Amino acid sequence: MEALAQKPQSSLARPRLGFLGVGWIGRHRMQAMLETGAVEAAAIAEPHADMAAEATRLAPEAEVVGSLEDLLRADLDGVVIATPSALHAAQSIAALEKGIAVFCQKPLGRTAAEVEAVVAAARRADRLLGVDFSYRHTEAFRRIRESVRAGELGQIFGIDLVFHNAYGPDKPWFYDPALSGGGCLMDLGVHLVDLALWLLDFPEVTEASGHLFAGGEPLAANAGQVEDYAVATLTLGTGTVVRLATSWRLHAGRDAVITADVMGTKAGASFRNVDGSFYDFTAELNRGTARERLVSPPDAWGGRAAADWALRLVRDGRFDPEAERIVTVARVLDRLYGR
Repeated sequence: MEALAQKPQSSLARPRLGFLGVGWIGRHRMQAMLETGAVEAAAIAEPHADMAAEATRLAPEAEVVGSLEDLLRADLDGVVIATPSALHAAQSIAALEKGIAVFCQKPLGRTAAEVEAVVAAARRADRLLGVDFSYRHTEAFRRIRESVRAGELGQIFGIDLVFHNAYGPDKPWFYDPALSGGGCLMDLGVHLVDLALWLLDFPEVTEASGHLFAGGEPLAANAGQVEDYAVATLTLGTGTVVRLATSWRLHAGRDAVITADVMGTKAGASFRNVDGSFYDFTAELNRGTARERLVSPPDAWGGRAAADWALRLVRDGRFDPEAERIVTVARVLDRLYGR
């Protein structure tokens, strides 16, 4: 492993990337990375021929290969993983052990133990590891974080976050806890946990409790099914209380409800999706009954996490201790699931 840890960045002007899984999300992240002009797509592994064909329209120079093993033989600097959740940890570790940097869709693992194993592999190999916590990169939430860090809101004592999706995933593996690691809390709530902790620079989580439901009934342990509604409360070392709610197939009256309300002693801040949109967000600063609009749509944020990882790969590509915070999020989810 020592030799791998010392692997230099590619001598090519642009790092060579392999893309493992190029469904809609995988192709979208590929496009965002390629549009930076800083990296090149060297290889694509995708079992569905139609999706592979769509990806090669974005990167006609990329070689289409049959498997992760083929990717890892392609002299790559980085691998971008957009496969089912059950595969993420093992695939990430396989790449990192070859000295190849990784950008992976969330969740990085189904449990904190899986996530810890991936981060440990990245640390040993001294390679960059990123996870697609994309909502950090909305301009609306960034502006709220800037306001919090500048002290404009005063002491933060409460944060309420919501992510309700009027639809459910369309792939069967999402509904198998052995494959997914969990339901809507794992799929959507992971973003809420990350946003709350990132907003306050990852304070200690002193208490965590959650309630999970499936079909309107409390989810029994070892029920062989996943939750479609979850509520949770976190108490942070700062004294802040965080409340989360998330769901699939809720009767929401719109496609999605995605919100965050931050309560401070000097002011509050609100993050809102517009008219049920998954993509358009506003941010407002609230003082008493007065509201100040900070951000309005449009904002092409969806690929920013991927593009940021690609640019960091160009600059250095070495292990970033920020990856340890992926483990923190996973541990909170484990506590909410009672693991």
